[in-house]
Amino acid sequence: MEVQKTAELTGHSNPIFTLELSQKPGILFTGGNDKGLVEWSLESNSFIKVMFPVPTSIYAIHCPVGYPLMFAGLRSGEVLVFNFIEQKITHRLRHHVKPIFDIKSSVKKNELLIVSEDGTVSVWSLNTLELVHSIAVSNDTVRCITINPEENRVAFGCRDNRIVIYDLEDYSLIKALIGHTMAVFSLQYSPNGEYLVSGSRDAQVKIWDNKIYSLIQNIPAHLFAVNHIAFHSTLPYFATASMDKSIKIWDASDFKLRKIISREKGYDSHALSINKLAWNGNQLLSVSDDKKVICWDVTF
Repeated sequence: MEVQKTAELTGHSNPIFTLELSQKPGILFTGGNDKGLVEWSLESNSFIKVMFPVPTSIYAIHCPVGYPLMFAGLRSGEVLVFNFIEQKITHRLRHHVKPIFDIKSSVKKNELLIVSEDGTVSVWSLNTLELVHSIAVSNDTVRCITINPEENRVAFGCRDNRIVIYDLEDYSLIKALIGHTMAVFSLQYSPNGEYLVSGSRDAQVKIWDNKIYSLIQNIPAHLFAVNHIAFHSTLPYFATASMDKSIKIWDASDFKLRKIISREKGYDSHALSINKLAWNGNQLLSVSDDKKVICWDVTF
């Protein structure tokens, strides 16, 4: 496996917390601790524009498949809805009063799920943008969401160290997975739906069986918090990003480490915590507290 840095996108004046690929190919959105959501071209590796100003930090961006919409979750608890056709913010989802940490959608159900520091998950209709349901998941923060490929299960990662799995049909509780010793920061179902990968502030990555909900493997993956996990869309690999300033690429079949991208390994990589990743084909995109977006070409 070979990794080559192909571009460094600069322009943010503060840490970048999140990124999201647009529904339109070749477009990336980023947000963080400065006053706007930024659009970039991945074809020319250049800044396009600030999409809209924001009053507080952006912790989550989501572009649902099949809808001309982008959702931005703010530290204030508000979610801004940008309509690409009208080219403006058309709705403000005001339900949570504490920070929004993750936003995902179910195409099958036409629903949007939002998690917050208030410990609840709000469920919204993607068609009407009205609140459908609210679930009290934890007495503490809910940090992340993942929906399985069949879209019949949803898992939430919590600050109280638990992973909580719900039935996506009726939002009934199925199971709480106990194992991490600190807050769960990232969750991803495998593309084949057979297992769930979790990353935590305890620096561990855990692999969980989806049928019997048992722990398959624990990986002491990083030195500090595992901030994000991202599966390649077509190949059997996933990448992890950490507060320890490294990106690691893992085999999704045997869970062996295949590559480390860090300054210690000779890469011109991030100097501070790496907060989020996205795969764009064989291109891996990373954002960091160092205010940079880095594009990596990975040859498998």
